[in-house]
Amino acid sequence: MITRLVPAPGDPVLPDLLEPGLRLVFCGSAPGAVSAARGAYYAHPGNRFWSILHQAGLTPRKLAPAEYPSLLRHGIGLTDMAKHAFGNDDELPPGAYDPQGFATRIRAVHPAAVAFTAKAPAAAFLGRRTGAIPYGHVEGPGDFPAVWVMPSTSGQASRFWDARPWLALGRWFNENRR
Repeated sequence: MITRLVPAPGDPVLPDLLEPGLRLVFCGSAPGAVSAARGAYYAHPGNRFWSILHQAGLTPRKLAPAEYPSLLRHGIGLTDMAKHAFGNDDELPPGAYDPQGFATRIRAVHPAAVAFTAKAPAAAFLGRRTGAIPYGHVEGPGDFPAVWVMPSTSGQASRFWDARPWLALGRWFNENRR
């Protein structure tokens, strides 16, 4: 049984994992219900996030969702486009995405790159349709870190799963050390 965590009004569902000097920040849409309940990013057992991080060489071993704060030691941060809502993309209330708040948070810590873990948050930030955005490295704002768009690791997005963009990001990450 999962006990649902209820953040205080105005508090994010999950806290950002951000600090200056990061090499890479992952940005998802919003925490899923299981992640919100467990207080950990990508916590649903069917989510591939933690496995692909290890497979792509971004972490030395597969981390458990509760270990997400340890990503900072690897130069990796986490955030979401919707900080005050949780659930599947189609369950989020209108206006849940905050592209301006996201951009402000990223510019404050200035990582080398940002990787969206699905097309929906990338589309919200880039102002493009999801169908017009390819996976991999994409053109972002000129005053912004490098932008990558990854296939969603959610089990609900299995039909779109392709590890190749994640593996390319891992190669870039390991070849471009700060």
